[in-house]
Amino acid sequence: MQLESREIDGSFAREVVGVRLWEPQDEATLAAIRELWARCGVLVFRRQILAEEELAAFSARFGKPERIARSDWASPTCAEITIISNLKNPDGTAIGGLGQGELEWHTDQSYIASPATGAMLYALELPREGGATSWANLHRAYEGLPDRLKAAIDGKLGIFSYAKRLSGYQSNDQAITDEIRRKTPDVTHPLVHRHPQSGAKALYFDPTTTVGIVGLPEKDSAALLAEIAAFATQPRFVYRHRWQVGDVVMWDNGFLLHRRDDFEPSQRRYLKRTTIALPRERHFVPTGALAA
Repeated sequence: MQLESREIDGSFAREVVGVRLWEPQDEATLAAIRELWARCGVLVFRRQILAEEELAAFSARFGKPERIARSDWASPTCAEITIISNLKNPDGTAIGGLGQGELEWHTDQSYIASPATGAMLYALELPREGGATSWANLHRAYEGLPDRLKAAIDGKLGIFSYAKRLSGYQSNDQAITDEIRRKTPDVTHPLVHRHPQSGAKALYFDPTTTVGIVGLPEKDSAALLAEIAAFATQPRFVYRHRWQVGDVVMWDNGFLLHRRDDFEPSQRRYLKRTTIALPRERHFVPTGALAA
């Protein structure tokens, strides 16, 4: 099938045109979306109207759905859906997580040895200003790295810590139970990995979660990671998405960082998200191990 898509703002992201996600998709359409997603990393579908079950079912066509560690952020009616919102229940408790403020550059689940790297986000309510989401392409960033930085990180393992990630959240999102702590010990991942089909290389790191590099002193690790982060998040590697109600954005955490701009906390923001374990034969999927 010839899938219609168009480049957004001269970036690596693509808008897919004419696909209604609430309708069943034939296998040819799904195959075309899979190929485009694996290649581009960020796909945007405008003007969608989806029930939670429809969003979860569409997500499941690309890999195994995964329920995130924070069950307190899950939809009460569909456990595969995570609520991203600053809204509250009548008793004052949050209805979801990560609902307000600025989120720094990160990649989801990097603190897990075998992360589920696919994600979809569906926008239902948005602030009048702010709250844009940006993605940085770590394949393009690796290609552009100076040779000395490539030499410094090729073959190296980064150390990833959920405790560091948690420390950057808003106070109401920082709660961590003993069960979550048990599920998220520190892990290591190669700082550079290869695409299974093309052999292309991409960085894999997370400024909010990577706490060091195996075999390097803490000070040297911090300096090298900071230099790589500054290089990889230059505007030439970044797509900035200005949300519209009804947007569904799908992205690949295997070779992308993302962040969210701040917005006025009195403004309502409500999105629904799914997480998908993407197939290793098609995507950059990091393979980690427990840290020593």
